Amino acid sequence: MARPLLLISLLAWSAVCQAELVVDVEPANDKVRDNIRAFIGPVEAPDHRTMWRLARHSREQAIDAARALGYYDVTVRPEVTGPEDDPILSLSVQLGEPVRLREVTIAIGGEGQGTDPFRVPETGQLKPGAVLNHGNYESLKTLLSNQALRYGYFSGEFTRNRLVVNPDAQYADIQLRYDTGQRYRLGQVSFSETPFNEDLLDRMVLFEPGVPYNSDLLAELNRDLLASGYFDTVQVTAPAEEAEDLRIPVRVYLEEREPNSLGLGAGFSTDVGPRLRVDWRQHYLNAKGHSRGAELELSAPRQELTGFYQIPLTPPQSSNLRLFTGLLRDTVEDVDTVNFTIGGLHQRRLEDGWERGIGLRLLHERFTIGNDEGNSTLLLPSISFQKTHSDGSVDPAKGYSLRFELQGAKEGLVSDIDLIHASAAARGLYTVKERHRMLVRTQLGGMVTSDFDSVPPTLRFFAGGDQSVRGYDYRTLSPVDETGEHIGGQYLVAGSLEYQYEFIDNWRGAVFVDHGNAVDSLSDPLKTSVGVGIRWVSPVGPIRIDVAKSVSDPEEGFRIHFAMGPEL
Repeated sequence: MARPLLLISLLAWSAVCQAELVVDVEPANDKVRDNIRAFIGPVEAPDHRTMWRLARHSREQAIDAARALGYYDVTVRPEVTGPEDDPILSLSVQLGEPVRLREVTIAIGGEGQGTDPFRVPETGQLKPGAVLNHGNYESLKTLLSNQALRYGYFSGEFTRNRLVVNPDAQYADIQLRYDTGQRYRLGQVSFSETPFNEDLLDRMVLFEPGVPYNSDLLAELNRDLLASGYFDTVQVTAPAEEAEDLRIPVRVYLEEREPNSLGLGAGFSTDVGPRLRVDWRQHYLNAKGHSRGAELELSAPRQELTGFYQIPLTPPQSSNLRLFTGLLRDTVEDVDTVNFTIGGLHQRRLEDGWERGIGLRLLHERFTIGNDEGNSTLLLPSISFQKTHSDGSVDPAKGYSLRFELQGAKEGLVSDIDLIHASAAARGLYTVKERHRMLVRTQLGGMVTSDFDSVPPTLRFFAGGDQSVRGYDYRTLSPVDETGEHIGGQYLVAGSLEYQYEFIDNWRGAVFVDHGNAVDSLSDPLKTSVGVGIRWVSPVGPIRIDVAKSVSDPEEGFRIHFAMGPEL
């Protein structure tokens, strides 16, 4: 008896949406009960007589739903109860012994035989002795067909596809043979007309013509073209019907984005107060895909103007050379500094997801810090690695971010001093049972130098503030000079542990402890603070308000911290 039943459980149709249907299964079997409820769906009738008419059809549906899970020996008795104008259909389901698999033959032939895409999953659900489940049988057929389409076996077919059920003897036999045929290959990639030259577009293609077909390669090309920042619309197709000698041409339709964009942003934090940011970018200015841009950031203590010119390398979507320059004025607490920088940075996204930067910049900085004035010039080669992993949403449920940077200078090679400067930062976020979150962050830094007094303030370490040790004002944790003014330290150690609870949707309460300091010796004491806060997940990202109090310095009062932006 060959009768494949495609009655897979749709568990979303549960008791909540079917108050008019009651299913009682003996012996108790949740899978059978849920499959019956899902297959029948809501049953509504204005009176008992109409409900009895529906009951006959529902009974047949319940029998089919039970058979889909291997229970061919099944008895279903309907009953209509409840008020005359609000009847309820009850189904009493009595299950006998299920049909079990006796012989199972699953064979793969053709060019794909023995390859990973066509390895049958090791599962006990399709082994002799397992209870027959038509859904598992159909899922395996779908898996084989989908794998053939994914990996280019477009002539694949089932040469044997038979499920024989003997309900009286309570056994079923499966005979399944799939011939993959030959594997197609990807041919030449052609692009629609764009402002860009063929060399740039060709360098975005990470596979060579003639590689075995894999839909993942096409999806990756689609993502890379969108991520390049040049296009608004990307459509990558490889029509198998146009194949010649098993080679499928790849066609890419592109619509370039508007070449210029202008952004305006505003924000507020207790570290810097109100701030305004304006950025302009020309996403492409020639056929080679070069781009340029500028950004202006203004706040009471900090004003910065930067500009860049970017040249795509190979591959353009993950490698570029950025030439940059910038002018910064920073006046915070006991520091007043103006610096000019110019340099270049080779950025590359590595295969494991890390972003690597190798740079060289010239920094000239005039500063007043405490009672001292300085004027430093440094030529700083650097290398950095950073990685962020999350679900990509504005408010991720879990993830982490990591950043490491090493830079240095050599006295006599343009630079005024010897310097080795290293920093690291890590953040981790984890959500437990939807409403409980843990956020951990760590910052470390250190330097070795021949003359600390000549190190510019932008390279010294400070702690305190919204993103450091709360309970202290921004950059007020560091060594001080003889007048008590903060001059920055040679080392930074800071960490935070925060627990959040979502008491209503998009609103969270938080408790936290922060610990750290900027010091001249790793044996110097660190500061500890504790606090509570509230988080609102706004459409533009989390907004945070914290009240923190120092434990190490009881004379310090309560401080309110306000900040907005991503937690990773």
